[in-house]
Amino acid sequence: MSRDNETNPWKCISRSTSYDNPWIRVEHHEVINPNGGAGIYGKVHFKNMAIGIIPVDHQDHTWLVGQYRYPLDSFSWEIPEGGGPLGIDPLISAQRELEEECGLVAEHWEFLMEMHLSNSVSDEHALIYCASGLKETKAFPEETEQLQIKRLPVDEAIEMALNGEITDSISVAALQRLYIKRKGF
Repeated sequence: MSRDNETNPWKCISRSTSYDNPWIRVEHHEVINPNGGAGIYGKVHFKNMAIGIIPVDHQDHTWLVGQYRYPLDSFSWEIPEGGGPLGIDPLISAQRELEEECGLVAEHWEFLMEMHLSNSVSDEHALIYCASGLKETKAFPEETEQLQIKRLPVDEAIEMALNGEITDSISVAALQRLYIKRKGF
């Protein structure tokens, strides 16, 4: 995907780490802003790439994963998704996530879209795939995941994203992209 080659108007004077764990690093930056004034900027660096998958079977059904999201203090329905280590082929991470969460292995993979999430405060990068030619196997969720799995028609999942039942940004964007692609826009 082509990006404009604009010059960065920000100047970083110094940076320090405020918090660090296996998944994220929070940085404090002393900066000169685009208008020349002194300022600060907080940045959340993600140590994994966000990966999302829309599995579609021969009956045009998909799977959603439901789980309680600690930061939001609420339950969320989402497409299968998770983190893929930087420096590893994202497709390998997508294949692992689909099997881990849904117990599915896919024969065909199609890249659907790329996203930057909360790009005003983070460098989180997401890649989303559509998977087909599905075969069932055993799921193996992580110990931090207590998942509910729902198989439903793709159109119902799209409707859930359009009517606000699904609010996860990766899921909403992915399902809307799939809808647009199917309509031929």
